[in-house]
Amino acid sequence: MSHAAAEQHGAASTAAETGERKTIHIVLHEARDTVGVAVVEGIQAGMQLNAWIMDEDEIVTVAAKQDIPIGHKVALKDMAVGDTVFKYGVDIGKVVAPISAGEHAHVHNIKTKRW
Repeated sequence: MSHAAAEQHGAASTAAETGERKTIHIVLHEARDTVGVAVVEGIQAGMQLNAWIMDEDEIVTVAAKQDIPIGHKVALKDMAVGDTVFKYGVDIGKVVAPISAGEHAHVHNIKTKRW
C-alpha cells in the first residue's frame, strides 16, 4: 500500500470516529510490533506521532524523543537489552542498547540474532 493510500485509509477511519483528519507518521502491521516505520519526512524530537496499526485499523500515539529519518524505525515501547524487536509481525533482532518509546531504533541499538 502506498504512503498516500495508507494515510487516506487511516485518515478515513479516524475521520469517521473523530470528525478530523490525522496525519499518519508511522506504520506498523500488528499491535505486538515494538517498532514502526516512519512514513513521512521531517519527524523531529518533541512531535506527537500518529502510528497506524494496519491489522487493527487503529491509531496509537507516541512522542518522538529524537529526529527520525523517513524509512527508519521508531520504538513504540521501552525496550531493554536482550528484548526481541518485532517489525511487521516478524522478529527482526535483539536490543543491544536500551531504547525508549519514541526513539530512533536502528543499527546502534538493534542487532540481528543471526550472528
